[in-house]
Amino acid sequence: MTRVSDWEYIGSMKVKTSITLSEDLLGAIDQRAGNKNRSEFIEEALWSFIAQMIRDEQNARDIQIINKRADYLNQEAADVLAYQVKL
Repeated sequence: MTRVSDWEYIGSMKVKTSITLSEDLLGAIDQRAGNKNRSEFIEEALWSFIAQMIRDEQNARDIQIINKRADYLNQEAADVLAYQVKL
């Protein structure tokens, strides 16, 4: 498969499914879909949402690691600042 973007593949297998959405949401989709059909628009939106969830999870793990090491990192920063020459 050739990767086109973060959420789209050339030649990817599609599975037909059915979902129930409010009329308001369908109207918003239709207004914003442009040249895409609803399925393309919804798939792109869901891939974007999932990508954001993955980034949020990675950021949460990073923050957890930083917080776990905060005392050490703060001590290192204070040590570096101690070597600065006052102007």
